[in-house]
Parts: sequence; C-alpha cells; structure tokens
Amino acid sequence: MGIFNKMFGNENKKESKPEKKSYLNWTPLTSLEQLEAIKEQSKTESVFLFKHSTRCGISSMVIKQFEKLFTEEHQNLKVYYLDLLNYRNISDEIGDSFQVMHQSPQLIVVKNSVAVFNASHYDITQTNLSRFI
Repeated sequence: MGIFNKMFGNENKKESKPEKKSYLNWTPLTSLEQLEAIKEQSKTESVFLFKHSTRCGISSMVIKQFEKLFTEEHQNLKVYYLDLLNYRNISDEIGDSFQVMHQSPQLIVVKNSVAVFNASHYDITQTNLSRFI
C-alpha cells in the first residue's frame, strides 16, 4: 500500500479545506414586538425576513443556498430568521402586517414599513441582494 499512498495520497490523511467566511448575520425573530422594531428599522434600511420550516427538505436546501448568496458586500444587511414551527403566530402577523400570503420557505424584504419584495421556494436563491443595499 505504501506505493499507492505515495502516488494517490493517504486516504486517512484529512485535507483541511479553508473555511468559507459567512457574511450573513441572522437575527432570530421570536416575538411580535420585534415586528414594530423591524418596521422602524426599515425606514432607514432594507430588512430581510426569512421564514423557514425546519421540517421541510426544500426549505433546508433553500436556506443553505440563500446563505451562499451573501458576500462581503452584503455583510451589513439586516436579516431576521423565523422558525415557522415554533413561531407560527409571528408568521401570521407578518402576513397581515405586510400583506404577503404565507409560504415556506419565504423571503420578504421590508422598506419604509412595507413589503417591497417577496419570493418563495427556489426563487429565493435567485434574489439579487445588492439591489437592497
């Protein structure tokens, strides 16, 4: 086996991959009171709401792809994460407050206290984040 290890490398040797830096800073959305703060915050900058179902395979794939959209340019974007299974009441209020029909996964962008963009499922992964800077 020694010659094969020299030719093809040692299978047991773990190659260290450089860890990719994440430029996405999630803020958990866990209370109805935060929605009022989000509306206020949206008067000066775009605010992202990501609604995620932890039991949905599509939602799990989409959230991973969504995270990969973030580059250094996007590191200051405000992104809230809503766990739909634990906070369905907040999801319902988001629908009422921003007049957006519930879907999962779903991305809603709020500016000046109104939803200016929303996407669901794989359409989320096609979002041009830079247009909201």
